[in-house]
Amino acid sequence: MYLSPRFRAFAAGAALLAASVLAQAQTLPNVVILATGGTIAGAGASAANSATYAAAKVPVDKLIAGLPELSKVASVKGEQVLQIASESFTNEDLLTLGKRVSALAKQGDVDGIVVTHGTDTLEETAYFLHLTVHTDKPIVVVGSMRPGTALSADGALNLYDAVNVAASQDAKGKGVLVTMNDEIHTGRDVAKAINIKTEAFKSQWGPLGMIVEGRNYWFRAPVKRHTMQSEFDIDQITALPQVDIAYGYGNVPASSVEAIGKGAKAIVHAGTGNGSVANRVVPALQKLREGGVQVIRSSRVNTGGFVLRNAEQPDDKYDWVVAHDLNPQKARILAMVALTKPLSAAELQRVFWEY
Repeated sequence: MYLSPRFRAFAAGAALLAASVLAQAQTLPNVVILATGGTIAGAGASAANSATYAAAKVPVDKLIAGLPELSKVASVKGEQVLQIASESFTNEDLLTLGKRVSALAKQGDVDGIVVTHGTDTLEETAYFLHLTVHTDKPIVVVGSMRPGTALSADGALNLYDAVNVAASQDAKGKGVLVTMNDEIHTGRDVAKAINIKTEAFKSQWGPLGMIVEGRNYWFRAPVKRHTMQSEFDIDQITALPQVDIAYGYGNVPASSVEAIGKGAKAIVHAGTGNGSVANRVVPALQKLREGGVQVIRSSRVNTGGFVLRNAEQPDDKYDWVVAHDLNPQKARILAMVALTKPLSAAELQRVFWEY
């Protein structure tokens, strides 16, 4: 069959273009997005609804399809692990997600992992993964404060930044990260500080870095134990013990601790100031400790809570533990993970200093 020189030239050019596209795809890092729901997968009734909407509505394939710019950053695949609002996360959900992240991290064809998550408990999941997944590959947890249907929605850029970080060699070995509002945070420190602004997530010691137009700028690195250096391994954890939080406030009754501590292996007391405990609550906590329940003093201070041992309360005398700089919800996560092993109060305190 005769082919004109012009057609042959066109065909050769098309073949070269296809080969170039294929070569580029083969050289791009491989990133898997594990979706769990939340606002980033939410939808509002109108574009004006930025704070009232239904969470966990949009599947991961649609999130990826709506962001074609990702194809220039990485070879991206999506997987729907859960589809829930994050306030409904359970311990079993943490284990399911953690084991899937760990399995993917072991694959040679996976360079980085992104977890999309609702913001309400995003900090807890990020810290859980930070403590239990043994890998130096980048793991990035990301969410949004506004649904994708809203004016000035933040989810698309947050997700784009998350994939950028997960695909980056310079993010390796830094533990689990959180990318929100152009900032890179460590999963250990970050916390949701406000609920109606896109700059909702803050770290008490500041972010690790920034992302500007797809480029990472790093300013510090985590120094506490995590991921590859952790003594806790998600692959060895089959269940998490019950750890509850009791909240301190003016006129708080002792019954608030007595009721919440039933069946718990540990109780985190979210105290005022330096983890202070009201005088009428101290005997109730002492009784729990005598019954084998670990007592951990934390602070309800929004950012910068720092609990000193044997200040406010004689922790050595009572055999209590202090949460160091971890907020109550982070202290609960660390206590759950640590108490999958039989630890004394002294050993548990060592864990709180090191992690």
